[in-house]
Amino acid sequence: MFRIRKEFHFSASHQLANLPADHQCARLHGHNYIVVIELAAEALDADGFVRDYHDLKPLKSYIDDTFDHRHLNDILDVPSTAENMAKHFYDWCKARWPETSAALVSETPKTWAEYRP
Repeated sequence: MFRIRKEFHFSASHQLANLPADHQCARLHGHNYIVVIELAAEALDADGFVRDYHDLKPLKSYIDDTFDHRHLNDILDVPSTAENMAKHFYDWCKARWPETSAALVSETPKTWAEYRP
């Protein structure tokens, strides 16, 4: 199996309002997010790619236009956890690129959430 990954960055605020009031994530705060999309294929295309990285440019535009410097609670219909965001990005990519195999989201240099069916 061949796998490729591409990384994207954005900054945004959010608040996890269902947490106890004394939990730090219940307060309005922000992160410098990293999103990694993974695509996989058993065979390469005629150009030797799983998929040309250039084909993933629409994801950069989507992230820049929809998420960057926004309040995530106003965008997502689910709690704005890294786990829910990973599923959101996976679904968005899978609808466009059938080779999508996973999505990862980082809120801090030490934390990652991954969605992989």
